[in-house]
Amino acid sequence: MLGMSPLTSGSLSSVARALALALAVLLPVARVSAQAAANRVVLELQPTKEFPRNSEGSFITLKSGRILYAYTQFYGGDRDESAARVVVITSDDAGRTWSPKPRVLVENVGGTNVMSVSFLRLQNGRIGLFYIKKRSRIEGHPVAQFSDDEGDTWSAPQTVVKAPGYFELNNDRAIQLTGGRILLPIGSYRLKDTDASTYDSLDFRAITMWFVSDDHGSTWKEAPQWLAAPNPKTLEGLQESGVVELKDGSLLGWFRTDQGSQFVARSRDRAESWTPAAPSELKSPTSSAAIKRLPGSATLLAVWNDYSGAFPVPTLTATDPALQRRMANRRTPLVVGLSTDGGATWPTRRLLEGEPDGWYCYTAVHFVEDAVLLAYCAGDQKVGGLNRLRMRRIDLDWIAGK
Repeated sequence: MLGMSPLTSGSLSSVARALALALAVLLPVARVSAQAAANRVVLELQPTKEFPRNSEGSFITLKSGRILYAYTQFYGGDRDESAARVVVITSDDAGRTWSPKPRVLVENVGGTNVMSVSFLRLQNGRIGLFYIKKRSRIEGHPVAQFSDDEGDTWSAPQTVVKAPGYFELNNDRAIQLTGGRILLPIGSYRLKDTDASTYDSLDFRAITMWFVSDDHGSTWKEAPQWLAAPNPKTLEGLQESGVVELKDGSLLGWFRTDQGSQFVARSRDRAESWTPAAPSELKSPTSSAAIKRLPGSATLLAVWNDYSGAFPVPTLTATDPALQRRMANRRTPLVVGLSTDGGATWPTRRLLEGEPDGWYCYTAVHFVEDAVLLAYCAGDQKVGGLNRLRMRRIDLDWIAGK
């Protein structure tokens, strides 16, 4: 009877060695592939001659499941005072792919431009839209609009801060507290004179104030207390502030400073009063951070330029003091971290971007399924620090190190 001859022990050993070798080659590749899938770039908008800067933005999920991402599209140059409008792109697969052509959401009605957009889903179902309307280099005001039909139409623009001056509301900053209060953290810059052609007319030692609405955005008022930097030697004050509601209902506010870290303050009365601003564990250059709470959890997620030394920070090689100052504030590396104690400590940290020449900032954070979407400026010396927009989709388990 014809048949296959049995394998010898020698041939079994050869097969085992071959299998082990194959696994040794394939398993690392599989792990790298899985890691890439857990943290991948899903969108990159390069600057072009027509649109030299694609800048900071914000996300909103519609009731249909479609996600909108709005951002500032500059078409008159790449400086903060260049002509720009707010445009929007869409995703129908939880942020994995995005529509190729943006549509205009807010035309340039500002005189100079409109920028720094925030979306907010309100508890009554409406969508809030907030942005800065800039009339000149020394005059800018936060504006609010609302939609009752999932963004198809919008209410007339409403100026939140009516006083003259320059008032800063960063992108992706509007929040609504559990009790219904809408809260906008706003930086105020004192005018030294009225020359609208130069930023030298502004005192960059910003103070932070909070504007609130207790009637779904119909009217706005300034909360009683504002905050200034405790260090009189600061050149920047408390800039580009943000706020997050903690699980216990208290508030954590944070501020960009030139003092080597994000400063923080806390409120237990819905932003009516605050503790003095003080340094935090988020060591950073003069660059904005982003903080949000994971849905249904007490855990906070932050994205910032980590200067703690946990990740390589570019070495200063310049000898000129002015150049040293500029290099000392390079916005790299970019790190995502988690805190389980209300922002007191950030033991879990993962590197997102580490190019020494990179410039990573103004991150929008949006949770979807078991992942988070992060969209931020990802420039460099070749294209300009704020001109390239990058978006990542990251599994929360990857951030937690699982």
